[in-house]
Amino acid sequence: MNQDKVFGISTRYIELLVVLIAFITLLSGLVQLIHPSFVLNFVGKAAATPESAHLFAIVGMFMALFGGMVLHAVYGSVSNTQIILWSSFQKFGAFVAVTVGVFKGLFSILALSVAIFDLFSGIVFLLYLRTLR
Repeated sequence: MNQDKVFGISTRYIELLVVLIAFITLLSGLVQLIHPSFVLNFVGKAAATPESAHLFAIVGMFMALFGGMVLHAVYGSVSNTQIILWSSFQKFGAFVAVTVGVFKGLFSILALSVAIFDLFSGIVFLLYLRTLR
């Protein structure tokens, strides 16, 4: 049942936010997959090692996959609420992981902007999930 508004926010606006977030996640994941050292040097505090760059590339691959999966869920012929639910969990998990990394001194304070974006994304995904029910 698709409503016109959720918590006073237009469902069309929420859907557009989901698409934008998914697209940003897909693109940033691809950049991280292709140039992990660049991203790691941007958000990290220490120089990238081959090991850390490899792990960052793996994370980038999963970011790209989740972004593409959410786009597929939004534009697919069947509403797949499970994809949106699990993608919100991924975003909340990323928020926690990056925030912990900042407080442990592994990432620079700039990485908090990534964490906040993930927190916001998880909330938007849950709002979108509510529009699908």
